[in-house]
Amino acid sequence: MPTYKIRGIDVDFPYEAYDCQLVYMEKVIESLQNKCNALLESPTGTGKTLCLLCATLAWRKSLGGFSTGKSERNSQSVVGTPSSQSSGSSLPTIVYTSRTHSQLRQVIQELKTSSYRPKMVILGSREQLCIHEEVRTLRGKAQSNACRFLCRKSAKRQCAHFSQTSAYVKQNPHLGDEPVDIEDLLKIGQQFGPCPYYISRELSKVVDILFAPYNYLIDPSYRKSLGIDWDSSVLIFDEAHNLEGICADAASFDLPAGLLTACISEAQSCIDLSITRRDTSSDKSQNPENYAILKALLLKLEKGIADVPIESSELGFTRPGPYIYELLANLNLTHDTATKLIDIIEEAAVLLEEDKQQKSQGTVCRLESIADILKLIFKDKNNAHATFYRIMGNKLHTLLVFCNVGKAPRTLSWWCFNPGIAMEEFSKRGVGSIILTSGTLSPMESFAQELRLNFPVRLENPHVISSNQIWAGVVGVGPSGHSFNSSYRNRDSVEYKRELGNAIVNFARIVPDGLLVFFPSYYVLDKSIECWKSVDNTSSTTIWERISRYKKPVIEPRQSSLFPSAIQDYMAKLKDTSSSGAVFFAVCRGKVSEGLDFADQTGRAVIITGVPFPMRTDPKVRLKREFLDQQAASSRDNNKTKFQILTGEGWYGQQASRAVNQAVGRVIRHRHDYGAIIFCDERFSNANQQSQISLWIRPHLKCHSRFGDVIFTLSRFFRDGVFSSSTMLKSTEKVTQMSQQVEKVQTMPTDEKAAKISSMLPFLQDKSFSDSSKLKEILPANCASLNPPKNNHDFILKYSKGLISKEKPVLVLGGTSTQREKQEMVNLIGGSSGRVIPSGEGLLPCSAKKRKVSKGELSEDIKQKFIDEKRESNKFAPQERVISDYRTQQHSSSPGFPQMGKTDVHASKSNAAHSNSLHTGDKETKGSEFLSQVKEKLTAPEYAEFVSFMKALKSKAMTIGHVLQSIINLFRGPERAQLLERFRDFVPSKYRSLYEQYVGAKDQLPYNQT
Repeated sequence: MPTYKIRGIDVDFPYEAYDCQLVYMEKVIESLQNKCNALLESPTGTGKTLCLLCATLAWRKSLGGFSTGKSERNSQSVVGTPSSQSSGSSLPTIVYTSRTHSQLRQVIQELKTSSYRPKMVILGSREQLCIHEEVRTLRGKAQSNACRFLCRKSAKRQCAHFSQTSAYVKQNPHLGDEPVDIEDLLKIGQQFGPCPYYISRELSKVVDILFAPYNYLIDPSYRKSLGIDWDSSVLIFDEAHNLEGICADAASFDLPAGLLTACISEAQSCIDLSITRRDTSSDKSQNPENYAILKALLLKLEKGIADVPIESSELGFTRPGPYIYELLANLNLTHDTATKLIDIIEEAAVLLEEDKQQKSQGTVCRLESIADILKLIFKDKNNAHATFYRIMGNKLHTLLVFCNVGKAPRTLSWWCFNPGIAMEEFSKRGVGSIILTSGTLSPMESFAQELRLNFPVRLENPHVISSNQIWAGVVGVGPSGHSFNSSYRNRDSVEYKRELGNAIVNFARIVPDGLLVFFPSYYVLDKSIECWKSVDNTSSTTIWERISRYKKPVIEPRQSSLFPSAIQDYMAKLKDTSSSGAVFFAVCRGKVSEGLDFADQTGRAVIITGVPFPMRTDPKVRLKREFLDQQAASSRDNNKTKFQILTGEGWYGQQASRAVNQAVGRVIRHRHDYGAIIFCDERFSNANQQSQISLWIRPHLKCHSRFGDVIFTLSRFFRDGVFSSSTMLKSTEKVTQMSQQVEKVQTMPTDEKAAKISSMLPFLQDKSFSDSSKLKEILPANCASLNPPKNNHDFILKYSKGLISKEKPVLVLGGTSTQREKQEMVNLIGGSSGRVIPSGEGLLPCSAKKRKVSKGELSEDIKQKFIDEKRESNKFAPQERVISDYRTQQHSSSPGFPQMGKTDVHASKSNAAHSNSLHTGDKETKGSEFLSQVKEKLTAPEYAEFVSFMKALKSKAMTIGHVLQSIINLFRGPERAQLLERFRDFVPSKYRSLYEQYVGAKDQLPYNQT
């Protein structure tokens, strides 16, 4: 295992580290050594988590040995502790948090691959860790209350698992010495009896590193229960791109009328229960008068909220944050009375829980929500935090009526607009370093400003992939030349939606396997699909049908409960061999864009269809912008420059950019992965907009002014990029192993060679060893079938050692070997049955008669140029050179595809005679008639595709084989058989045998196969 000396710390790393990994670990150690905060961005697939663990644990180990083998923390300083650790102080605890337990499970797997074995534990909820037969069936606060009730010493029924926990932990001091997950803790409880939940709580007091979800640190009640020595501790927030929102939500509350009504009902239940107990059992521990006071206060609060004047349902009732104290003062709720009321609510929760236990019920105690709200409002004596809040009162749009008849139900909200409030708590507690890291933190400056923390250490890491593994481009126009701009003014335009749909049809044809398409909102997603499913007057098939022809669609549902089934549907459609993959239509900030891994075939390209700005009319967005503008103005007036000023407009734009960065991060998930990132909105060509895109994407980003250029370069990327994937690397490794074995065999005695060669036969016969077999397994971007045409016996590819060397082979149709040429790539399409639709400039046969050109037709100047060339058909045409995507010096003299109707003077005499027998006038007439017939038989989009094929041929963007195959695909079907026959007359004689060969191969396929 390699060891790297980084800032004086020996870091053991399980693999040979990339440069970007060494830089990342250096920044981590710099933050830890200087006891400062760090903001670190490193793309997914760069080994960020492993680097973070190794660097942090190496630094921690340099301060002293890990606490393995102990059940109690040694508070004495370890010998050799640096002077930064004061004498008698404990070594720092590392708290590693992430968003979900599934993400933490992956982190623990990474820890297992390292050489470090600190004492560790992972914290989970009772819902995950409880093994009590009755309590584990409950959820939420009902489960927590039931657990606490059974764990009390005075309880009549005690939890047997809880009572065994303390002794078990002391008898097994090696618990946590090896990495353990939630499942491991559950197995311990099920096999030996102790409570897994309380085992994790006991171990958390003595561990070197603690793993937990975000809310265990951000939520004050959770944080208080941890019992961690915060002094000089290290807090790590992995996948921190949503941290600001989580912090703000944790410090805010919404009090809907329905919740308030339920609390009033529970207060009445407490009154009835306490009176019943007093009468039946002489139990005077519960005072019904306290619950009567609680009910009266809640009724008064309900009336106060109902009487708030709301003039506009859109604007609602808004006030500065401190107004909440004025509202509660009318109820005689102050710091002193609020504390007493919280005590009453906690007694009420216990009373209700005892009653539910007797009745075997498990509903949630709503009153505890009121206690949490009061704790949040009255957490500071001076109420200073209220300046970062805004009050929002609004009507609740629902069919359920919780208030008096004739009055719409209300919701009272107290929203925090300073996420830094939650983070300030850690600074007050003496935390040494806070490290925030993610694959998408850009734009970083606004992130730091929002959290109100100083981050001296920052990093935007590049990716470990090479340039031929990523295609990133801004597509400003669609196939018809109309601009892509999903702004509020344009997004409802039918023309825009159809142009976007036609572009996605082309991308669905080119991109292999999985395609992700992200919209700015559910509204735009729904309206676009609705438009695509409608029938257009110019076409018999809808855009949706054409998309579905190439990739089976899946739409992200609005309801979270339906999301798992949507993912399963997408994965099933990816495996379906009847199509070339699946397309997932989703929204930015939705579940598809957050944390899911679309590696390899599950996500070969991502399309961003617009800039996902938050909705301006959303009350929270509107108040947030107003708050930031007021804060910025106040800071300027008072010359407060501790933090850079973030305006409301700046925040608004950066929220959109961060959502984009999060969505595009779904593809290219590891060093062998490859994919395309397509920005279908002209606004991404703006320099300011590009500056907010993640740094690792920017060097590869290109702006395209023509849609044809996009199709051409994207098609070439997926053809050329195949061998830069892990397939090529694995083949290289196998060939290297084989070469080493062959060298050994050559040095063996003669009698041993035969036996050794026999043992090598399985390796040689392994299909994965053959690069030619790999070619068959790889689906080209524009190929709908992995099998070459059945009749194409000339499609030959032989294994060549040059395939895995720096010399790239060139595939030659009809050849018996693979020629090699430096810097050339294999042409995977030469004999396939695929189709590709690039666009460029080209020529078509047409008559001299001019007529109005519709969308997708040739311009009159190009038609006239054709006519002029046809009239010169008796003259020798200059020999043209075929230039494919893979140009070779050997074929610099190869003839090209002659203009339609032009005589091919280099063909055989018989063929030349046949061509020259067509008079110029006849050819013009035939060309015009055929063009009209093509337009009549094809739909408008298909006719535009036909035109684009010919243009691409003229611009030498496609080979003759590609053009013929693509046009044959367009003319496929019984009703278009005549087009196939007539088009033969326009194919130069030297290529007719190839054309007939392709037609014969297509005749063997079902007409509905793509």
